[in-house]
Amino acid sequence: MTTEDVVEKVKAAFVEALGVDEEDVTLESKIFDDLGAESLDLLEIVFLLERAFDIKIPRGGVKEASQAGVDPTQYEADGKLTALALEKLRELMPEVDPAEIKPGLGSNDIPRLFRVQTFVNIVTRLLAEKGVAVE
Repeated sequence: MTTEDVVEKVKAAFVEALGVDEEDVTLESKIFDDLGAESLDLLEIVFLLERAFDIKIPRGGVKEASQAGVDPTQYEADGKLTALALEKLRELMPEVDPAEIKPGLGSNDIPRLFRVQTFVNIVTRLLAEKGVAVE
């Protein structure tokens, strides 16, 4: 499977789930702010991607991955992510401008950072874990 195949199928899932025009879905598109998704739409997008790629996308996967190896008391304080948590998010989400991952962000704000590229990255990683090479 090629990267282009993955990108096209991910974009198609967004078009189908959100009813947006194909040309409006770019890798840089913010899921909520640019494409108008609501939280329930994420469930539909995840379902479509799981079906299209025969994978299982863990719910809260980005948050869980950013918490890996971090003591929970070091992850969030007073409802806000710590500097350590913000740094882990920057590493996990290179597609997001680091300036957007800033102090004051709470764990419930993480989905607002999602881009179409975020889902391309997740699908590519899960395919690799399944032994499917994406070139």
